[in-house]
Amino acid sequence: MFGVLNIYKPKGITSHDVVGIIRKKLNIKQVGHTGTLDPFAEGVLPVCIGKATRLIEYFDDDKEYLATIQFGSATDTYDIEGNIIKTGTKHVTLEQIRDALKNFEGEIIQIPPIYSAIKVNGKKLYEYAREGKEVSIEPRKITVYNIDLKNFNEETQQAEILIKCSKGTYIRSIANDLGETLGCFGHLIKLVRTQAGKFRVENSVPPDIDNIKDYIQNPLNTLSLPAIQVNDIQHEQISHGNPINIAPDKIKSGEFLILVYNNTVEAIGIFDGERVKIKKVFI
Repeated sequence: MFGVLNIYKPKGITSHDVVGIIRKKLNIKQVGHTGTLDPFAEGVLPVCIGKATRLIEYFDDDKEYLATIQFGSATDTYDIEGNIIKTGTKHVTLEQIRDALKNFEGEIIQIPPIYSAIKVNGKKLYEYAREGKEVSIEPRKITVYNIDLKNFNEETQQAEILIKCSKGTYIRSIANDLGETLGCFGHLIKLVRTQAGKFRVENSVPPDIDNIKDYIQNPLNTLSLPAIQVNDIQHEQISHGNPINIAPDKIKSGEFLILVYNNTVEAIGIFDGERVKIKKVFI
């Protein structure tokens, strides 16, 4: 088996749990997901099968989320699973939220939450948090391509916000920082990943679906890298890991590309300006 599944991770289980379910259903050990979702979050979780796990690093990293934020209180984890550490009495309006969201568009600097798996001096941040120790957290540069208020209940002070962003963005931090910006505090109470690269939520399937084999997709249709068809001679060269003498159009030196044979991803190559060197072979 060689391909990718667009899985809808349900709330309440880990991304690793999903991998375990797929392994058991397909009776194959080589299974891996392209990016973790927190247990309380749900939505799109692309899962690679067989040798396609070696393609994980080449999938598009951009994500889209539908986040539900509760204003009026902040938690230590920035989400519903944490302890409330701040409360406010200020009620915000739809117009105030829309104005505040402008601060979160484009390239911004974000401080990840202390309750995260980022390592500092070989130790995960959440381990420092659980020990009650303070640690310096390095800010990160991220990109928010689009952020829109989709719905707001002024009575309950809950907002649904659609966020399209780059890899490494913490939606929990956006929820917390938005609450701080508005002066009312806030935390994330629901998170649905609606898109990961080319995978959309409306096309996703649950991990326990029957006949899951039928939903395995050709990675060729889900990768964003440029693709080049190779002939029989080049196919033979690739099978030995040898570079191929081909200068693809509109490909710059240092760019990765997919080498395709018989409608199958045969290898990943990198163009050095004169020829394509082979990085990974899947035959």
